[in-house]
Amino acid sequence: MEPEPDSLLQLFELSFFLLSVPSVEVIVGILAIGVLVMSSALISGSEIAFFSLSPNDTEALKQEPKGNSQRIISLMEEPRKLLATILITNNFINIGIVIISAFVLNMILPSSTFLNWSERLIAFFRAGSLIESLRLADIISFLITVLGVTFVLVLFGEITPKVYARHNNIGLSKTMATPLWLLSKIFHPFSMLLVNWTSSIERRLEKRRPSGSLANRQDIGEAIDLTADANQTSNQEVQLLKRIVNFGEVSVSQIIQPRVDVVAIDESIDYSELLATVKKSGYSRIPVFEKDFDNVKGILYVKDLLGHLNDGPEFDWKSLIRKNILFVPETKKIDSLLREFQKERMHMAIVVDEYGGSSGIVTMEDILEEIIGEIQDEFDTDSDIEFKKVKDGVFVFEGKTLINDFCRLVKVDTIIFEEARGEADTLAGILLEKSGRLPEPAEEFEIEDFQFKVLKVNKRRIEQIRIELPKNMLEH
Repeated sequence: MEPEPDSLLQLFELSFFLLSVPSVEVIVGILAIGVLVMSSALISGSEIAFFSLSPNDTEALKQEPKGNSQRIISLMEEPRKLLATILITNNFINIGIVIISAFVLNMILPSSTFLNWSERLIAFFRAGSLIESLRLADIISFLITVLGVTFVLVLFGEITPKVYARHNNIGLSKTMATPLWLLSKIFHPFSMLLVNWTSSIERRLEKRRPSGSLANRQDIGEAIDLTADANQTSNQEVQLLKRIVNFGEVSVSQIIQPRVDVVAIDESIDYSELLATVKKSGYSRIPVFEKDFDNVKGILYVKDLLGHLNDGPEFDWKSLIRKNILFVPETKKIDSLLREFQKERMHMAIVVDEYGGSSGIVTMEDILEEIIGEIQDEFDTDSDIEFKKVKDGVFVFEGKTLINDFCRLVKVDTIIFEEARGEADTLAGILLEKSGRLPEPAEEFEIEDFQFKVLKVNKRRIEQIRIELPKNMLEH
């Protein structure tokens, strides 16, 4: 069946309008749209160009005497105002593109055209009783306008210029420095209004935010567990991430080697006795004190003895003592101590209590173990790890074992004992905190589902503790 003449006429109606000579208004409108789209591209690209400048780029621009370079620096000194200027300008340009596009489209395709199209569609689908032709005509006109303008704006006004700006940020920044400087002056009242308004909202949100960080360590730990489960991350990697999260919260008192376990040398001993102590200890750095450990005089580096191994007992080994000592309080955070070690180029510090007495030592190795776990060098042996595994989930630990070391060995987060430990740093200390007295042998305690049993105790301290892990840990 041949198509009717009216159908052929409607079929080529759009081509007729598009191929016919446009009016002056249409030409001017199309040119205006082109200029506005180009302006939108430059403004959108400048946002990426300015805010992707690296510190090195900024430093290089400061050295240039040219006006545009200095204007870039001036604009970047007030980044919020610059961003507000870019957003306001881009919004005005996009509104102009939408309005002019609607005008041009109405000139090229008048409402009668959309009405004819809608009537043909209704007749073709036999939907006259469902949709009125006028309403369908408005829908078609709206869709063509919105889809066309959105496509042009997204492709030529957003994506393309931002891709270009990312690779040519300095060049585009210099090109747009003067226009944006002028626009910042023109839109100053609007941009400052926007900046002040957003700052006000920010302040209100800050007041409502709980004190401290946005997420506490427990939340971050749970997030790490969820991510690890999703990505099948190994338990070793998970523990490493958790240690990094907790690193800034660990104090020196939690990793200290207490003075009762410190190998130190009295400066009054002779050279032969010194060599015997050095060989027995296996340490590379040993504190030297006068009379008692509260009066540390310096650090002896064992490598300094290498050239004097054949000297007799009369050798004055005290001349090798290094006097530069780092004293740190028990409350100092280990991330701060690590930076201090790096700055002073030292590996050991003497820990002092609130009364000025020496409570122990802390080393670079102790700090690193808080992140990467136990470090064993050629002098370490299995006997140095003072615990015994009785059976699955049951261990015997020395009372002086640090809580952090215990948690690391049994693979639990240190935060689990955060409330129960109080000021305690050792397993013996947590039992003293729990009972408020020196426990009796065979006395049992339950702390956070862990079963503690005192095995050995003397008049001054708890020596050995039997610990049984919670059943839920054994199931995993």
